[in-house]
This record gives sequence, C-alpha cells and structure tokens, in this order.
Amino acid sequence: MKVQIHTSLGDIVVRLYDETPKHRDNFVKLASEGYFDGTLFHRVIKDFMIQGGDPDSKGAPAGKNLGTGGPDYTIPAEFVYPQLFHKRGALSAARTSDEVNPNRESSGSQFYIVWGKQYKPGELKQMERQLAMQQEQGVFNRLVAENRPKIMDLRRKRDQAALQELQDDLIAQTHAICAEQGTMKFTDEQVKVYTTLGGTPFLDNQYTVFGEVEEGLDIVEQIQNVATGRNDRPVEDVSMQVTVLED
Repeated sequence: MKVQIHTSLGDIVVRLYDETPKHRDNFVKLASEGYFDGTLFHRVIKDFMIQGGDPDSKGAPAGKNLGTGGPDYTIPAEFVYPQLFHKRGALSAARTSDEVNPNRESSGSQFYIVWGKQYKPGELKQMERQLAMQQEQGVFNRLVAENRPKIMDLRRKRDQAALQELQDDLIAQTHAICAEQGTMKFTDEQVKVYTTLGGTPFLDNQYTVFGEVEEGLDIVEQIQNVATGRNDRPVEDVSMQVTVLED
C-alpha cells in the first residue's frame, strides 16, 4: 500500500509496510477520511526528522503550541526489529515518553519521516554499548518500581542486610531478562545503511517504523532544511494533503 503526501514544497510517495498492519490500516483510514489534509509539518529538526499529523495544526496561528493533538486512541507498538529500522526516509509513529507510556504505544495520527545523519562504524559500536547500558538501567528501574512497597518496608525496618540481598537479586534478574531479550546489536545491513545513507539508529526499537519513502526524498530534505522558530515549527507553514494510491 502506498500513499502520496502532497506538500507545499512537493510530493512524497511512501510505501506502508504490511509487517505493521495496525499502523498501515490506521494511516490508510485517516488518509481516506481526509484527516491529514490541511495539517502541517509542525515540528522540523535539521539532520533529524520532520513531524506532522497533529489535527490541531490545521489553520494554526503563528506561535500556537502544537504536538499534542490526535484522535482519542493510541496504536499498540509494532516493533519489527531489526528488519524495520530508522534509516533515512523511514516513516515512523510519534508517541509520548516512556514515563507515561511504558508500552510505547503510538500516537493515533502523528508521524515523522527520518532524515538523520551518516555515522562512522566506531560511532555505531559506541552507540551499541550505550544502548545496552540503557536497556539494563530500564529493566532494573522497572523491577525496583515493582518492588517499591517491599523496599520501603525494609527501609522502615532498617534491615540493611535484606535490602542488600534484594538489590543483588534485582541485579541478577536484570541480567537474566536482558540476556533473554538480547543485547541490541546493529546488523550488517543496518551498519551499511547507517554509514552510507544515514538515519537515526538511536531510535531503533523505541518507536514503530511502519513505512518508507519511495519517491520524494529530496522533498524531505528540503523540508528538514527550512527555517524554524519556536518549538521547531517552520517559520513558513509546510502543509500537506495525503492521498491513498492504488497498488
């Protein structure tokens, strides 16, 4: 399935992945209803991405705070990793932060198209190490939160030996869970793409990738280069109309 994003700077044709059917079907439904028509690319960050899909951006006056609008539902995450990743031109779903959205569910309408940058192999290796540390920290923090009542009880009792024993147990559980999940390592394909085409590898397995640009990557480049003001909104509005194309 393909869609055309007609913008004030030119057209972008995106192929939606069958591997992410919930996101594909939702995007097609909204596009067919004209939901995106007249909305803006309201958040543009050079060498990173262009974001749109906020219904509140339709006819939004200059200075209006954008980025929180959408339908009254979210979409369950559909991570198909490492097959689908954040290469340049990837279409991905925006979402709220892990703190309020631990299951990493996607916004019902907001999306972004990746631009990113080209990386050196050594930078990707360093990123792998950082991501592994973040993975362990995230798992450990979750286990601590789940055991908070027990931790608070032991602190009230000033039972340092039991607290140390619990901490050691949580660390062991963390290592076991991370081993089961698998430490994130970039595949040969990812390394090739990230070092030649470019992208945003630090977003992999964090946000759902559900499509990619097949035509109009030069238009994405133009949009990510526009002048922006407050909250990364383009100084001159970049509007869109989204049309579902026949296969």
